[in-house]
Amino acid sequence: MIKRTLFFGSPAYLSTRNEQLVVNFPEEDKGEKTIAIEDLGYVVLEDPQITITNGLLMKLVQNKTAVITCDRQHLPNGFLQPLVGHSEQSERIRHQLNASVPLKKQLWQQTVTAKIDNQATHFLQRGKNALRLKRYAKDVKSGDFNNEEALAAAYYFQHLFKEQVPEFSRNQKGIPPNNLLNYGYAILRAVAARALVSSGLLPSVGIFHSNKYNAFCLADDVMEPYRPFVDAVVYDMVEDNLGSVEEMTTNLKSVLLTIPAMDVLLDDKLSPLMNAMSRTTASLYDCFEGSRRKILYPGFP
Repeated sequence: MIKRTLFFGSPAYLSTRNEQLVVNFPEEDKGEKTIAIEDLGYVVLEDPQITITNGLLMKLVQNKTAVITCDRQHLPNGFLQPLVGHSEQSERIRHQLNASVPLKKQLWQQTVTAKIDNQATHFLQRGKNALRLKRYAKDVKSGDFNNEEALAAAYYFQHLFKEQVPEFSRNQKGIPPNNLLNYGYAILRAVAARALVSSGLLPSVGIFHSNKYNAFCLADDVMEPYRPFVDAVVYDMVEDNLGSVEEMTTNLKSVLLTIPAMDVLLDDKLSPLMNAMSRTTASLYDCFEGSRRKILYPGFP
């Protein structure tokens, strides 16, 4: 089942009644609206004047709905997750923490290879030359000690928006469409964190990322092969709105918020990205537990 994503960009009062999310807009004459909580996968809260009751937060957490808050720049900056995401959580965390260094290096090799393969496929779909990216993907070794990921990323972003924005370089504080990429990646990170918690894993303990100030190291690991899907959405937005992506408008956000429901190819079948991410994190646990040797990652349709 595809879960819904709700975005609140204006003052609102959010509460609950009869397992429904109840919405009231104090500054607008829209009347009361209700949405079934069981249908919700993500709730994005942007406006600082939104009021939400503890009763609703409790039900959203019990439903494993990701509640995402935004900062003054309107970028996602917070994520509410349940303390217990799986009935076997303690056992699963033990397997995660006991993963050997060679296993984590192999899993990172698979992750980087899948990411660069998806970057190459994205290039081919845009009519761009992907030979160098394919070579980078082929050269990835255990642990990616040659840092093929960084080499591929530098080449990829140097050429991705070359026709539309010749001066583009990937930088969080850089010129547009960096703003769109930042927003899309933040949504993707929340999708990854939600799936990891539901699989009984700790999002903070990564297989490669290990910054002590990062609470989502494992989420940042498993989302890597999914980044090109965000890039594809942003590429289309730049093509359709060339010259009008300077400001992050509600319309642009609404497009980026469709990312969790976009179709990807997993096991030769189309699947919503959020469902694919859940299968990815489930396969990652199987690798930690020892019943599987390869993480399941999606590709482009």
